[in-house]
Amino acid sequence: MRELVKQWFDKWDQGDFHHLPISDNFKHTSPFGTIEGKKAYIDLVQENKDKFLGYTFEIHDEIYENDSACVRYTARQGEDFKLDVSEWYYAEDNLIRNIMAYYHIGEIREERKIKNYENK
Repeated sequence: MRELVKQWFDKWDQGDFHHLPISDNFKHTSPFGTIEGKKAYIDLVQENKDKFLGYTFEIHDEIYENDSACVRYTARQGEDFKLDVSEWYYAEDNLIRNIMAYYHIGEIREERKIKNYENK
């Protein structure tokens, strides 16, 4: 599983998203929603290259099991964009079958802010 996740990050580092180690029935879930199918995922990346490519990754934590893994990392694109991410990976037949990605994609609504949090 460790090698499979390493391949995933290596392909992104190289900008080679057409050869990601994902199954035909790949499913990716993130705060943006769920994309089902390898073709749909690759097509989405192709249409939005500016938002998917050009990242560097700083890995903070990794947990590996036989057919699953969790990686916490910071992705940086350019000088002024960074995203702190935790992703769960699930494998089947030596390919990534499913990814569940967790990250914050926007401002916290005023009614959800915790008062005086930054002062504690």
